[in-house]
Amino acid sequence: MSIVVYNTLSRRKEPFQPLEPGSVKIYCCGVTVYDYCHLGHARCYVVWDTVRRYLQWRGYEVRYVQNFTDIDDKILNRARQESTTMEAISQRFIEAYHEDMARLNILKADEYTYATHTIDGIKRLIGQLEQKGYAYAAGGDVYYKVRQFDGYGKLSGRKLDDMQAGASGRVEGVEPKKKDPFDFALWKGAKPEEPAWESPWGPGRPGWHIECSAMVRDRMGDSIDIHMGGGDLTFPHHENEIAQSEAATGKPLSQYWMHNGMVNVNGEKMSKSLGNFTTIRQLLDAEDGLHPMALRLFLCQAQYRKPVDFTRDAILSATKSWQTLQDGLLFGNNYGPQLHWSGSSAWSLDLESDAVQRFQIAMDDDFNTPEAVAVLFELAKELRRQGNLLVHEGKTDVGSDKLQQQWHNLVCLAQILGIEATADSVTVANDGPGDDEISGLIEQRLAAKKAKDFALADKIRDGLTAQGITLIDKPGGITDWHR
Repeated sequence: MSIVVYNTLSRRKEPFQPLEPGSVKIYCCGVTVYDYCHLGHARCYVVWDTVRRYLQWRGYEVRYVQNFTDIDDKILNRARQESTTMEAISQRFIEAYHEDMARLNILKADEYTYATHTIDGIKRLIGQLEQKGYAYAAGGDVYYKVRQFDGYGKLSGRKLDDMQAGASGRVEGVEPKKKDPFDFALWKGAKPEEPAWESPWGPGRPGWHIECSAMVRDRMGDSIDIHMGGGDLTFPHHENEIAQSEAATGKPLSQYWMHNGMVNVNGEKMSKSLGNFTTIRQLLDAEDGLHPMALRLFLCQAQYRKPVDFTRDAILSATKSWQTLQDGLLFGNNYGPQLHWSGSSAWSLDLESDAVQRFQIAMDDDFNTPEAVAVLFELAKELRRQGNLLVHEGKTDVGSDKLQQQWHNLVCLAQILGIEATADSVTVANDGPGDDEISGLIEQRLAAKKAKDFALADKIRDGLTAQGITLIDKPGGITDWHR
């Protein structure tokens, strides 16, 4: 079986064939570091982390490079507001980015590259475009001649005659220096009290689009296998990257272009103006906040190219789903000793099992994580059923060795999706009542039942259940319990 990938460039699924067999070069557009990461960033980087993990599991050697845009009008504006420097703002939010991604179990890139560290490469690329007639200098600025590049619009499917200038949202009005309103800035002349670098066109700083073109080329060469990012980057950012890079090199910038769908909140596009803007930290750190793995699971349950809607019901459902999956993932920790399991290191993923086969078929089909997650839930629910049998009847109806293999399959497949459960993820068990307290409450409950105060007895049982304690009534007035 081979992997098929939806390619935005061709608007269809295509067999995945990297430029070099067995090796994959991926460039992921990163964040502009002027604020904390929001739910859209969570969606984006969970998706691409999952793609990367799966390609590695399928045996590819993956080189994954991601950038930080650390020079931009938004960063400069925030620096002015806080009476600090561009560098200070960038560094603060780069550190925050790494903290947020670590909580979501997103692997670090093989290399992070920075716009401010690529100034020489940016200037070289602009110089080549100017020499080839694709760029022109105008009063300290340098612009790209959009109409000079015949393939402009091939990624987004847009035609120049149907488009409006200034679509990037980063340009105010139409600069009078432009020869054509569709031309965009490669180099911006220096402005008072703004960072600037010397160049053949005078002091200034790079435009947004040229930064990624230069960073890809400097770190990975003229052509890569996959260029990925949010769907909002398709136009104009990625369209302009193609125009810049391919005009300079004469080679395809990327074999495959992949884009994730956007995030809505209660059916509306997330934005600060609508008051529904939510950062990752706000969602995870709220009093009733979502567990990081519940958030990751929720995002994996959506097809990556489609929009995903955050609602209160969706968050509650995600929490319930995570509890189910977590029970399965911790089955070995909870019941392995009782089942006399051998060390898990002696076990490997059963590639011939129905569950693993269906998981791979799903993921090979353009990384169909909803179908893959469904396989995880089947395994988790069966393990939870066996756990209940063990607690209530003292035995399972499946052999111990088979259960250990099923559990190992679940843990391994979940890890491919970046979903993991650890002992510290079960806060109820850790923060719940001690053994002596439980025994005392069981005695109170038995006394209440003898006094026919069944309401109190039920209240005690429900209170323990809410704290992760299951009571098991047995003949002879004996009550066992299990966390």
